[in-house]
Amino acid sequence: MSSVPVTYGEASITPRGDYAHCRADYTCAQHWERYTADQHALFARLYARQMALVPGRACEAFVRALPHLQAHSGIPRFADINARLKPKTGWEIVAVPGLIPESAFFTLLSQRRFPVTVWLRRPEEFDYIVEPDLFHDLFGHVPLLFEPRFADYMQAFGQGGLKAQGQHALQYLARLYWYTVEFGLIRSDQGLRIYGAGILSSGGEVEHSLHTPQARRLRFNLPRLLRSRYRIDTFQATYFIIDSFEQLFEATAPDFTPLYAQAAAQTEIEAGAVLPGEVDEAV
Repeated sequence: MSSVPVTYGEASITPRGDYAHCRADYTCAQHWERYTADQHALFARLYARQMALVPGRACEAFVRALPHLQAHSGIPRFADINARLKPKTGWEIVAVPGLIPESAFFTLLSQRRFPVTVWLRRPEEFDYIVEPDLFHDLFGHVPLLFEPRFADYMQAFGQGGLKAQGQHALQYLARLYWYTVEFGLIRSDQGLRIYGAGILSSGGEVEHSLHTPQARRLRFNLPRLLRSRYRIDTFQATYFIIDSFEQLFEATAPDFTPLYAQAAAQTEIEAGAVLPGEVDEAV
């Protein structure tokens, strides 16, 4: 299984991780006791770096939920997080060996179970890693599962993914996930804030997403987003801004299957392109 390419974003990569002992749904045991002292120290370093970056940049719901991780001194036990998470929103995190097939991923989300990779990047990958690892999944994704409306959106996304299978629509679901869950921005009274896990777990993209003049920041537009390509090997060239998690849920929870045909009938939009009439939002 570990040699089988899995689609991640606009690319296909060979996943790392030990798939020999995972269950039929691709979940596995965390085996917290097997993490070394060096791995706990590396995780703590990653956590400290991001904690220095997110104040004033991450959305309030994310910052408010971070203490639930209790991860400042090393890798937490998933069971300990679940004891706090499940009473809040009905979600739980489950361990997986690494990237898993889309059908398994959508099924877990539809059951309010979020897959978290068990392996941690190597020290030489401290600043950048292509494939999501334990730190990305746990620090970037899990805090917002404590936010009720965003938690509902994640389940709706899983349900939508299950319906999309067989409709040649997975590339559009991947783009929706990429531009919201991974690299989304949200408007607040204090200005633009980050809620996307791919930004929040990155050492360099936090600042890039909010302030670089090279990036495009556009209002959330679902039909436009579904046509928008992106890259996984560099910082994003385009970010989409939502007004609230309520807006995100209302735009995507209904059956938007008709939008797949509409997107397929139109030309794709390259990363970083701005169409006529679009306004690049001021920071």
